[in-house]
Amino acid sequence: MNSRKATAALALAMALALGASACSSDSKDDKGGKNPSGGSSKSASGSDAALTSVVNKSDKKGGTVVMENSDVPDSLDMGNTYYGWVQNFSRLYARTLLTFKPAAGKDGLTVVPDLATGLGKASPDAKTWTYTIRSGLKYEDGTPITTKDIKYAIERSNFAPEALSNGPTYFKAYLAGGDKYQGPYKDKNPNGLASIETPNDTTIVFHLAKPFADFDYLATFSQTAPVPQAKDDGAGYVKHIVSSGPYKFSSYTEGAGATLVRNPQWSQATDPVRNPLPDKYTIKFKVDAVTIDNNLLAGNTTVDSGGTGVTPQTQGKVLGPKYKGSTDDSYAGATAYMAINSKVAPFDNIECRKAVEYAIDKVSVQTAIGGSVKGDIATTLLPPTVNGYAKFDQYPTEGNKGDVAKAKQALSACGKPGGFTTNLTARSDRPAEMAQATAVQNSLKQVGITANIKSYPAGKYFANFAGVPSYVHEHQLGLMMMAWGADWPTGYGFLDQIVDGSAIKPSGGNNLMELNDPAINKALSDAIANTDAAAREKAWGDIDKMVLDTATVVPLIYRKNLLYRPESATNVTITQAYLGMYDYLLLSSSK
Repeated sequence: MNSRKATAALALAMALALGASACSSDSKDDKGGKNPSGGSSKSASGSDAALTSVVNKSDKKGGTVVMENSDVPDSLDMGNTYYGWVQNFSRLYARTLLTFKPAAGKDGLTVVPDLATGLGKASPDAKTWTYTIRSGLKYEDGTPITTKDIKYAIERSNFAPEALSNGPTYFKAYLAGGDKYQGPYKDKNPNGLASIETPNDTTIVFHLAKPFADFDYLATFSQTAPVPQAKDDGAGYVKHIVSSGPYKFSSYTEGAGATLVRNPQWSQATDPVRNPLPDKYTIKFKVDAVTIDNNLLAGNTTVDSGGTGVTPQTQGKVLGPKYKGSTDDSYAGATAYMAINSKVAPFDNIECRKAVEYAIDKVSVQTAIGGSVKGDIATTLLPPTVNGYAKFDQYPTEGNKGDVAKAKQALSACGKPGGFTTNLTARSDRPAEMAQATAVQNSLKQVGITANIKSYPAGKYFANFAGVPSYVHEHQLGLMMMAWGADWPTGYGFLDQIVDGSAIKPSGGNNLMELNDPAINKALSDAIANTDAAAREKAWGDIDKMVLDTATVVPLIYRKNLLYRPESATNVTITQAYLGMYDYLLLSSSK
């Protein structure tokens, strides 16, 4: 939110805008133990009820949660994913050092211990962080979980891009010696990375090269879910993941789907976060997005796992009187934007980039995806729901409808008065994103820029196409549709992996602009090292302005997800920690 005065309002705004996951943890389950998804006995109902409450509460055990997705995941391997919905889904079978509290409303952003017994113990300079994990933790095969498994999981997920390329790079960037370590598949030193110490089976110590005040947020990432080294075979591990959570895989078919069933080795006594009610979860991939909507309306599917909301084709129906009471219009804490790759000609000239900034009719983009119900027009990269947001507009146009005259002036300044031709990418299985791309294409055409749309599947968008610099350069992908939500609800958690030069990777990258500005890189590093929370908060808005000054990003929409919940779905609530989608830890079914 907006600088100092917004700090107190942040939690309320995020609760209203995003929702969260469960209720208080005070009620009892049917065995007399603590029930993480418990709370007041009255269940909420009606439109937008799941933003701040649990809808259709139930303590009934059994049944199957049916999930569908319009494409394949980047990976269900906890160490090889960067999609928010997979981070959410993986909590069923993978426990992490810390996690976000299952709690409705603003409490859903609270970080709580999972495998760990408490939050991290930091040194005064925030360069050393120590965690202790619980005793009695077991994998699905009954073998004990130790901190060595957590250390190994981080090493494989951050330092072996030849096998696992999709995840974030925070640990690699901040752990001492991370710039030299080659990962466990290449480095045969049995002790691994020296800056992660495991003095015993329940203690893990992280030694950082530079201060990192938000480190507890990193401990929530699925990259800290333990992996037994003896069972790991790199990219093939996704086919036989060893569960540490309440569910395990009974089947997995790459490209088709998976089934999860109860893990008998999981113990409620060691897990204060989860209360597993369903007996089974099934997930099916590559289901047409409109078909998923129809299955939800018919009650045949419990949830669209992608969490981005109904398609434009279905929107009018669900907003009608028959269905609207079962919808939640949730801010996703995400911004839909268009990345301009500064390494692809003619966008190596800032004036050509400015021409695009001024040409876009953002109202037409908003209209194409269904209007304001799907999001507000954006002028910044940071959305208003992230701490550090500052309101500004570096490329203002009247009514946000574009400015043809300014765009043509910029084209003349960059030596392309007659315009030029480029390529624009979008994800083929996301109708809303394709609609945005078409609206952008039409805007650019008005100023003489021809943008040929190249569509790619979401599951491989970053691993094989838009996130691969060599592919981008070879195929002249100058413009790329993108949507991004905060890794955690601060400006650093939003910005770092999409604007820091260190996040540029050979594949699986998210810095689609290939922005590597020394001033921006330093500003990010300096801000996260500052232990003054107020100073950090102000810095994020300042850095956002620095990014927009490069004209490599066209903010489009502060995204909303218009979600539909079928009557058969119970314990339904929004998780703001995972981009405004339904929380799978609580979700169950009355069927």
